[in-house]
Amino acid sequence: MKKPATNSLQIRSGLPDALRVLADAYPRANWERHKNFGDMIQFWMQRHLMFRQLTDIMRSDVQSHLDGKMTFREYAPRLSHYGGTLLNELHGHHHIEDSHYFPQLITLDARLERAFDLLESDHQEMDGLLNTMANGANAVLQGGEAGVFLDQLNSFTTLLNRHLEDEEDIVVPVVLDTGFRG
Repeated sequence: MKKPATNSLQIRSGLPDALRVLADAYPRANWERHKNFGDMIQFWMQRHLMFRQLTDIMRSDVQSHLDGKMTFREYAPRLSHYGGTLLNELHGHHHIEDSHYFPQLITLDARLERAFDLLESDHQEMDGLLNTMANGANAVLQGGEAGVFLDQLNSFTTLLNRHLEDEEDIVVPVVLDTGFRG
């Protein structure tokens, strides 16, 4: 098996110090009070919150199903709906970031070029993780073991949350520093 890259989502516990150029200058606790925390960032952060909420719902549902509190008949359409929503929305979100926002943001502060390269690598890595999760969900819908899917979903959620937090620590400070409006 191929060893993950040093900055892979699978092994990193946060942004490398060298990529925290603006994150340290703009602490998360102060973001919402900053004059440049506008509609674009609020919308973007709400999308990230939605991804977190979808994985929480999916994890709660599969656990309820495993605990016998939700029948397969109740669980299957929820898994299909929330899983499909998560996959489609994440793919669209990453496409917009990679093709529109990141190319513009990188021109605002060249010190962060490696940070945006990291985020694009994350998106590529996330594609494989999304595929594994989708295959696991499809297996459950075809009568497979929900416990295996829960393990896959927990692993995916951990890596998704790592990516979202790191992405926020890169993008929000750039926007706060420059006033970028998209």
